[in-house]
Amino acid sequence: MIRRAASLSTLMPSHLLWSDWTPLKGAPPFTSATLAELIDGGQAFRWHSEPGGVWLGLWSDYIARLRLNSSGVLEWSAPTPQAKHTGTALPRYLFGHDTATALDALPWRSDPHLARCLAAFPSLTILRQPFGETLLGFLCSATKQIVQIKQMIALLAERHGTPITGQYRRLPTWTELAAIPEADLRACLLGFRARYIHQTAEFLSAHPGWLEETERLPYAAAKARLIELPGVGEKVADCVLLFGAGKLEAFPVDTWIIKAMARRYGLDGWTPAQIAHFGRTHFGAHAGLAQQYLFAYERASAQRER
Repeated sequence: MIRRAASLSTLMPSHLLWSDWTPLKGAPPFTSATLAELIDGGQAFRWHSEPGGVWLGLWSDYIARLRLNSSGVLEWSAPTPQAKHTGTALPRYLFGHDTATALDALPWRSDPHLARCLAAFPSLTILRQPFGETLLGFLCSATKQIVQIKQMIALLAERHGTPITGQYRRLPTWTELAAIPEADLRACLLGFRARYIHQTAEFLSAHPGWLEETERLPYAAAKARLIELPGVGEKVADCVLLFGAGKLEAFPVDTWIIKAMARRYGLDGWTPAQIAHFGRTHFGAHAGLAQQYLFAYERASAQRER
């Protein structure tokens, strides 16, 4: 049985001082559904809902709370010692792409289903996450649902990460992961993924700069390199490149996308590789952004049909 990971609110000191709630400059007009999909829909795994419509999350050495105020404006807050640091980083993390231009280039004018998806989640975009951290998250994702991946990530940070402020901990770096015995990784509910993470950590520790070089490469070359890592297949590589390297031409194919492409585009029986090729061809240079809308719409439709 998978143990329920403690929420961030139970792990963190209640007396920590937070900055005042402040409107986030440049934020698009999010709906509550779009904001939830952006930070808790499978792109990132360190955001948790708190009472009062608040989201609490971490990435790298940043800590932030987000909420939509009564007027629908996105506001943020951070631990007081971190406030300036976090406020500067948030816009790039949350909406660091030119999403308006990318959306305009998608074929929604001739693709009525894509148009429906865009209307359902206005202003949905792609996060700009740390590349190495994104790789770690998606190496944990094999055959797991979002809630389970979040449990693994929370335990890795709790047991092996270093403090940021108070008891808030960042995830261990790949160099730090290389020094952790595989058995200790398994104790973080990783299962067979512990072997892949341990082997990847050993490789990355022995090849400093490899991740940074991979992130800078064009999409196809970067994907070819990532697939050389233990446990990284086509889908994981595309997720890491889309959500961690900002390569919007990546088109990850998971079970939701397979269902969407069969149900909405008649691609029943197509292999993931065929679907990915269709996605990049049909949706173009910003196929990954289209993928996120298709993914969000299909999951929401399934929830409504239950």
